[in-house]
Amino acid sequence: MLDFETSVAQVKARLDAGDSIVLLDVRESWEIETASIAGTLNIPMGDLPARANNDLDPDGEIVVLCHHGARSLNVTAWLRNQGFERTQSMAGGIEQWSREIDPTVPRY
Repeated sequence: MLDFETSVAQVKARLDAGDSIVLLDVRESWEIETASIAGTLNIPMGDLPARANNDLDPDGEIVVLCHHGARSLNVTAWLRNQGFERTQSMAGGIEQWSREIDPTVPRY
């Protein structure tokens, strides 16, 4: 079983390697308009129960992100309980991504 969390460095390395992962951003629309990572699937946390089975592959690998990592941990736990076993939370969220990986991503 995958660890519940993965680091921004691990996510970046996997994206650079071309690994097939879905980056799921569960922040609200205004947050995504403020700061985002190209290529993410955006489903606000509150919309996820209605959309998960239609928009996500239960066998696929999913990395969930939010602002600081709290919402994404909750979503990761919920998704795993729904059968999305290959789901992880990106520790530190987009804030950590901006600090470590891409300083052009605005911090808020």
